[in-house]
Amino acid sequence: MKLLVGLGNPGARYRGTRHNVGFVVADELARRWSAEFEGAPAEALMARARRIGPGVALVKPLTFMNLSGVAVSELVRYFRVGLADLLVVADDVTLPLGRLRARPQGSDGGHHGLASIVDRLGTASFARLRIGVGRGDPRRDLADHVLARFEPDELPAVRDAVERAADAAELFVSEGIEAVMNRYNARPEQAERAD
Repeated sequence: MKLLVGLGNPGARYRGTRHNVGFVVADELARRWSAEFEGAPAEALMARARRIGPGVALVKPLTFMNLSGVAVSELVRYFRVGLADLLVVADDVTLPLGRLRARPQGSDGGHHGLASIVDRLGTASFARLRIGVGRGDPRRDLADHVLARFEPDELPAVRDAVERAADAAELFVSEGIEAVMNRYNARPEQAERAD
């Protein structure tokens, strides 16, 4: 089974915030695949993507960002998911708004959700897809920045990034993380020239 995990915080208070862009990608994939989120054998919502195959599930942990690893590790164990079949989608303040970066493994980069997953799995050897949400004003507290909503003029770039991230997740399902890296790690304008 392949698990595609979008990170975020549950509840209306966090909807539309930078930190919740992983949830938005999971929602977009569920929309594309006509999949419904329901309860899971962990503190998470899960949707089975039966239209593209019986072995694909979308996950939104409900443990809040800093404890994402609790839900993810429980689901990995419950479904006996190989680490090569796990993709985690998260926001990244070090990337410019809308930029995507995929990696087969690596550090948490200061992201508390990824750090929790690394801690609970006992390894950093799982694929991750980061979506740039920008850093904003460096004088502003980073926690305030990621828990803030996008500005109206940022929304077109965010919508485009979510679409491309969903495309990248679909490519991960069919071809794996190397194909995702080759296609989506370039800047958007470079990727367009390569097509």
